[in-house]
Amino acid sequence: MKSQTVASNVEFKHKQLEDIQLFINGEFVDAESGATFENINPFTNTVINHIAEGRKEDMNKAIAAAKEAFENGPWSKMKLKERVKYIYKIADLIDEANDEIAFLESLDTGLPISQTRNQAARAAENFRFYAKMVETKHNELFPVDDEFINYTLYKPLGVVGLITPWNAPFMLETWKVAPALATGNTVILKPAELSPLTANKLAEIIDKAGLPKGVFNVVHGFGETAGAALVAHPDVKGVSFTGETTTGSIIIKNAADTLKKTSMELGGKSPLIVFEDADLDRALDAAIWGIFSFNGERCTSNSRVFLHKNIKDKFVAALKERVQKIKIGDPMDSSTQLGPLIEKGHFNKVKGYIELAKEEGCEVVQGTVPEDFKAGNFVPPTLLLNAKNDMRVCQEEIFGPVMAVIEFEDEEEVIKAANDVRYGLAGFVWTNDIKRAHRVANQIEAGMIWINAQNVRDLRIPFGGMKDSGLGREGGHYAFEFYTEPKVIHVAIGDHHIPQFGK
Repeated sequence: MKSQTVASNVEFKHKQLEDIQLFINGEFVDAESGATFENINPFTNTVINHIAEGRKEDMNKAIAAAKEAFENGPWSKMKLKERVKYIYKIADLIDEANDEIAFLESLDTGLPISQTRNQAARAAENFRFYAKMVETKHNELFPVDDEFINYTLYKPLGVVGLITPWNAPFMLETWKVAPALATGNTVILKPAELSPLTANKLAEIIDKAGLPKGVFNVVHGFGETAGAALVAHPDVKGVSFTGETTTGSIIIKNAADTLKKTSMELGGKSPLIVFEDADLDRALDAAIWGIFSFNGERCTSNSRVFLHKNIKDKFVAALKERVQKIKIGDPMDSSTQLGPLIEKGHFNKVKGYIELAKEEGCEVVQGTVPEDFKAGNFVPPTLLLNAKNDMRVCQEEIFGPVMAVIEFEDEEEVIKAANDVRYGLAGFVWTNDIKRAHRVANQIEAGMIWINAQNVRDLRIPFGGMKDSGLGREGGHYAFEFYTEPKVIHVAIGDHHIPQFGK
């Protein structure tokens, strides 16, 4: 069985692909058990291909390869200028494969191809950014009078485990892989079982870049088996996870037994607040993009929209008009704006929340899924009007194209409501009163706030949340610090006082 490839002149259409293997110690291999699982196309609900199902024995083999590569291979000891050449090479190869990556991502996840093209480009930038960061990162030097010079080095952890989600998988995989490799670690990637195609493509790219064997490994499989084995293994020194909050809590508990570092980017229920003096047209564009792009499957999506009572009716009328015009369709069509959800179980979960919203007293307004696409996991863009913040649909993460609209009267009220939720990942404030903008942003309990802006990312800033939205931060030097251990070296340059016990 050969690793899956797609011709460079990709035709953007739904089709079956060759089966996918694990990538361990520089080789594409079957799972030890021979087991596979089906990879389902969310647009057609037919089988794309079969994926080798890694289990504990496969994970142990990958970890052993990564440990050997770190301890006895050249990677961690390689001169920095040589290591970053590999990182830049990976970025160049991602650029060359941009169309193929976009196609695979859309086929696998149902994300519109117009959006997956951007993600592939961002993935290449992830590698370039962290190559530059390790090239320019300075170690600290602390002179102490004329007696000492103390300096700090940042050493790679060793073997790190990266567990990634199925929404925007390629971009999020590279966001973790790039800093982990750039800082000299060896890597085990456990991608989401629902989106294995681009993880396999990343393995092909890294193999083509010529990294030493064992430095990068991919073990497909399920969280309860492959993921649990990765987290529990004592030779894994750090685990970075992006995904659902309950799973993150389990990972933290299991990682505690071996005292490994963890980084958790978890769920969200982010507020978008529109005051009466805001630029309503721009706020409308941002609110719609923020929840209905990426099929609503985005941790930072503005799933709760708070509208001041003086502009609520006007804003809601515009929302109703716009959701009817969002183009629902084939994710391979460049004009599609909203595609199908990742899989049938998640589709049913999101539909269940919409039914719950009706029971809780919301008026539900939806776009229409064309009859031609009923085979897919399509949930149309959905508004939950007349929502109250204490409703379950306003408290629980739905992770689909569903916007709850909540009215407010004053600043104090909306801040309290925005914070009255277990999550604290992101927030958005729309007002032309700059003092109020800063006041409100400062009081919202979230790791990231945008004022008069959509969710625009800057790789230099910390990404992560408060409360049940996670622990730690990634992005910028925060990722650098997670994937390294600081080591302080104290050098005596004079004859400092040493107590003379027993003399």
